Amino acid sequence: MSTYSEVLSQAQNITPEEQQQLLEVLSALMRDRVTTQTPDSSQRLPRTNLKRWGGFLSKRVDALELQLQLRAEWDE
Repeated sequence: MSTYSEVLSQAQNITPEEQQQLLEVLSALMRDRVTTQTPDSSQRLPRTNLKRWGGFLSKRVDALELQLQLRAEWDE
């Protein structure tokens, strides 16, 4: 099996047309690998532990109202 440096050396010794063809083939290989290894969206994103934030706010808060309230307090 060839090492990375051997493959790179060989790629530097082929014509620009062959390098372009190699690049296209490698790109296709990587696209295929990424699409077959990509988990579905529920597995891709880490699940937030919402129970951890249970006592952070006592109720639902309107973000704009909270922001305006905080700015008013800063101006006092």
